Amino acid sequence: MLKLVVFDCDGVMFDSRETNRAYYNHLLDTFECQAMAEEDVDFVHAHNVFDSVEYIFRNHPHINMDEVEKYRSQLDYAPFLDRMIMAPDLIEFLKAISPRYHRAISTNRTNTMEMVLDIFSLRPWFEFVVTAQTAPRPKPAPDGLYMILEHFNLQVDEAVYIGDSSVDRDHCASVGMEFIAFKNQKLEAHHHVDTFMKILTLPPFTKP
Repeated sequence: MLKLVVFDCDGVMFDSRETNRAYYNHLLDTFECQAMAEEDVDFVHAHNVFDSVEYIFRNHPHINMDEVEKYRSQLDYAPFLDRMIMAPDLIEFLKAISPRYHRAISTNRTNTMEMVLDIFSLRPWFEFVVTAQTAPRPKPAPDGLYMILEHFNLQVDEAVYIGDSSVDRDHCASVGMEFIAFKNQKLEAHHHVDTFMKILTLPPFTKP
């Protein structure tokens, strides 16, 4: 029986592609490097900040990465948040599943997740949040999902995960969790949806 719904953040709760583009292009521009190509935006949209920074500077060996990390760690993320667009039916969905199902987040964001929860007034809706900063290893490693299952004292077949990328798919596969692909019909998944409210019609939610 379903008891827990786990959410990814970027690409699911929020359309944050332009936020990520602006943030990482700002880092590149600061160190006088060319802006990201579209495939680079795809990468940073799905991966944690440490892997993403290493990736976007991979063709710039002359750049001192310690200096990049020093600058990044002091960079205020707030100015980039105005580009984040919350899914229009996210709150409606959260209201519909609360309190029947537990609600958690497993994301590859780091300390910026706390800011997002506060600015968009989402903190009351989620009981447990795991980030790339709090998990021993970031997605697609299974650590975050194991932490969430342990927190709620649940088995993997009592939970579903909503994600939008191959990283999310592999994250679920690593523990055998049922995976709902959000706005990505090409992704291998147990179910595919384009809106949150559509999720309520899926078998995990309609079983008595």
